[in-house]
Amino acid sequence: MTEGIVEFGDWEKLDLRVAEVENVEEIEGADKLYKLSLDVGELGKRVICAGIKEHYSEEDLKGKKIIYFSNLKPRVMRGIESQGMLLAASSENHKIVKLLFPDQGAEAGMRVG
Repeated sequence: MTEGIVEFGDWEKLDLRVAEVENVEEIEGADKLYKLSLDVGELGKRVICAGIKEHYSEEDLKGKKIIYFSNLKPRVMRGIESQGMLLAASSENHKIVKLLFPDQGAEAGMRVG
């Protein structure tokens, strides 16, 4: 099986970081999206939109450290520029979504790889 095989050089282009969720906001008219404000250490503050509202409450997310895809091309969602993406595992139909969390002691901004 070679379909979808990624070269090591492509993997090296991904910039995955530990980020701390500083704030979570509802997005007007969005049933599935939250606006998350992140601290990404030396990369600074970032904002992302994440379709995890059906799976996590605001309280579940605030203060948590997540895995963040920092160099994904920004995309406007519901009028908000989403500056990356968080990493999560999900079932094929997305009925089950589980965020990936770094090990205890990981600091905001640390590289994941």
